[in-house]
Amino acid sequence: MKNNRITDLFGIKYPIIQGGMVWASGWRLAAAVSNAGGLGLLGAGSMPPEVLREHISKIKKATDKPWGINVPLMYPKIEELIQIVIDEGVKIVFTSAGSPKKYTGLLHEHGIKVCHVVSSSKFAKKCEEAGVDAVVAEGFEAGGHNGREETTTMTLIPQVRKATSLPLIAAGGIASGEAMLAAMVLGAEGVQMGTLFALSEESSASMAFKERCTALEEGDTMLTLKLLSPTRLVKNALFARIDEAEKEGAAKEDLLKLVPPGSARRGIFEGDIENGEVEIGQVASAIKEILPVEVIMNRMIDEFHSAQEKTAQF
Repeated sequence: MKNNRITDLFGIKYPIIQGGMVWASGWRLAAAVSNAGGLGLLGAGSMPPEVLREHISKIKKATDKPWGINVPLMYPKIEELIQIVIDEGVKIVFTSAGSPKKYTGLLHEHGIKVCHVVSSSKFAKKCEEAGVDAVVAEGFEAGGHNGREETTTMTLIPQVRKATSLPLIAAGGIASGEAMLAAMVLGAEGVQMGTLFALSEESSASMAFKERCTALEEGDTMLTLKLLSPTRLVKNALFARIDEAEKEGAAKEDLLKLVPPGSARRGIFEGDIENGEVEIGQVASAIKEILPVEVIMNRMIDEFHSAQEKTAQF
């Protein structure tokens, strides 16, 4: 696989970035991805400041390869989190869930590369105006929080490619080398994968979560909570209560009562797969094994090369 703008920007061997998922992206997962040639990300969205410092300390000892942090800009203590990133000498930050304008300049002043996650070409243009170094275009196949546009990855990537000249990373529904090649043919220069790594051995998600997600069939996840923040969830008891409330015309306040703070922790980290938020992407239905990151990465690259050879025959 040849180097491109994504591998050069982050100093990595393969243009594969691990999603910085809440409750799944601890230092073990991020270090494993980085050591295997990709870019591992700590998921700061589920880490109190003191826990984030602990994970930063541990990943520094676990890998000498590039790694970064995913920073949701709606984080309650965002100012403190940004300061930790600066103080700890973090070199790469992926921002999401907000405008990149506020912190990109500050992060650049400290030599930090910034990549922002978008769900539309309109927001990709705003990222270029904000001066970010790269964008992740995420289709609504992805797990967890999604864009309101509900644009699929295959539709989104070529539109974002036309809208901006920034280095482009595709996300949403990508869990194979074939899908990676397809995204790159459409204009992406790398991929970000959440679901596949969330279900790896090194993921900090509970085993109950991993086993439930690797048993999913097509259609077992759905985008819901559209009045609050569109979120892809596994259909479980909590989902059924949300679905019933939405069909009855529940107000935002009523929906908030159904998903109080800590719902994602219960579903992903603690393994309450019926009454917690079980956030995972559509592509989980294609994943049937819980494998080590090294095996996942090697398989991805082999599949990518095999797909290249097959398409060369057309």
